[in-house]
Amino acid sequence: MKTGIKGIRRVSAVAVIAAGAVLSAGALAPAQAATVATPTITAKGGFVMNNGTGKSLYTKKADTRLSTGSTTKIMTARVVLAQPNLNLDAKVTVQKAYSDYIVDNNWASSAKLIVGDKVTVRQLLYGMMLPSGCDAAYALADKFGTGSTRAARVKSFIGKMNTTAKNLGLTNTHFDSFDGIGHGANYSTPRDLTKLASSAMKYSTFRTVVKTKSTKQKVTTKSGGYRYMEWTNTNPLLGTYSGTIGVKTGSGPEAKYCLVFAATRNNKTVIGTVLASSSVDNRTADAKKLLNYGFAK
Repeated sequence: MKTGIKGIRRVSAVAVIAAGAVLSAGALAPAQAATVATPTITAKGGFVMNNGTGKSLYTKKADTRLSTGSTTKIMTARVVLAQPNLNLDAKVTVQKAYSDYIVDNNWASSAKLIVGDKVTVRQLLYGMMLPSGCDAAYALADKFGTGSTRAARVKSFIGKMNTTAKNLGLTNTHFDSFDGIGHGANYSTPRDLTKLASSAMKYSTFRTVVKTKSTKQKVTTKSGGYRYMEWTNTNPLLGTYSGTIGVKTGSGPEAKYCLVFAATRNNKTVIGTVLASSSVDNRTADAKKLLNYGFAK
């Protein structure tokens, strides 16, 4: 009988050791599962960071200067929103020059502003950031630049864009346009654009605008009546990627296809940029890969 008891004890001890080994292996499993392969993207450059900590999560030619297309309009909005004593409900009369600009530039996307209409600064921000209206961007540059002529005001506004870039420490960024239709010196990098977007997202109006899928805005006509303008956001992540909160698409002959993006899940915000992707679909796929990767890190 005594020998049997010792045998049982020995078997029990072996069982406990085996169970401990299983538990140890189980404890290691989550750490092994958390290893995520670095994604491959078609974009020439990409960058992702944790918006809360500023920690870099992904880089691909993150500091290479590239054309930005309409992602430039993030800076246009940032400069407007930083104006002292800004009145978002101040009205701006749509000038013929804004619509002529659309006609004269083949790559200029339009908010379809109508000459003589009176639109608010807030509405111009929607018209610029959702359908990527270059006419709306022109109106904002004309409104918030300084000078006695439209050309002087626009030049002044672009100067403010570059001053803001310098103040934000965006050392590889320069603008020569208010909308991304550049003249040879309009460039940034994936890292700089991400930092710019992070700064812009600190403004509640910017956050509200860039997360809006579509909007219907009542504007005053030249005759004193009113009409409704409807704008839809060009950002394909809104409604297709859970947690998306912005921010801006861009494209052009030199820029190819660009997207600055941000999403929040479980109180973590991931923000990033892809520049010079090869198509609209690949731009979207690149951004989703980088968001998935960012949330897994």
